[in-house]
Amino acid sequence: MISSGVLRPVRALFLTCFLLNAIAPAEQPQKDPVFPCAEKLTYRVEWRLVTAGYAVVQQTRASGRGWDLNLNLTSAGLVSRLYRVLDTYKVTTNDQFCGSSAVLEAQEGKKHTLTQLNFNNVRNKVEYSERDLVKNTAAKNELDKPPCTHEVLGALAKLRLAPPELGKPTSVPVTDGKKLAFARLEAQAKETVNIDGKNYSTVRYEAFLFDNVIYKRKGRLFVWLVDDAGHLPVQFQVHLGFPVGNITVQLEKEEKL
Repeated sequence: MISSGVLRPVRALFLTCFLLNAIAPAEQPQKDPVFPCAEKLTYRVEWRLVTAGYAVVQQTRASGRGWDLNLNLTSAGLVSRLYRVLDTYKVTTNDQFCGSSAVLEAQEGKKHTLTQLNFNNVRNKVEYSERDLVKNTAAKNELDKPPCTHEVLGALAKLRLAPPELGKPTSVPVTDGKKLAFARLEAQAKETVNIDGKNYSTVRYEAFLFDNVIYKRKGRLFVWLVDDAGHLPVQFQVHLGFPVGNITVQLEKEEKL
């Protein structure tokens, strides 16, 4: 039976990986801009050799010099019939992609929650609130934070900006509002990834977010970035134990906006 254990780790994956589309040097005018730029990336989520869902990440300029980032995650096929998922995540950052605010509306099976993060840079606090829209209950939390802290969607952003060399790990401050940690990022190997018949020359990275770092459950998270100046994320994998197993997320379409 398919349960929340399948799509929830995917949401966690996206909420920790997709601001790989976020932290980068200031924009420079180019005919064919390298990151950062306005873009839309569509990914296919696979679980046990079937398409379990789709994720669409869109990045656009916010007012001033900041960025707006939107993630839409939806289940598909058999998974959708057994456990429908419709998650919408919206993030606002400053020009350096440090978190300003984030809102997650999660509809998963019979559950429907609304989670908000506010990064209070005057008090150096992360303010967290969550409301269960079905049970009509609420929870709040507050954490101390470093001056530039990334919400979970932005935890791996610096990987795209300045990937660590092989064998030389780095770390970034990341929070989900309930917990804050300096998450380790590690470059592990150069690999060729084939997606729908197209080969990508990539570097495989691992982000250490499971095992009670941010998420309690045991697991491993891998990210494949194209080995060029743009560092496009083309593949993600989350390895979990029984009964979920492995989930693979692959790039299906890239659009410049």
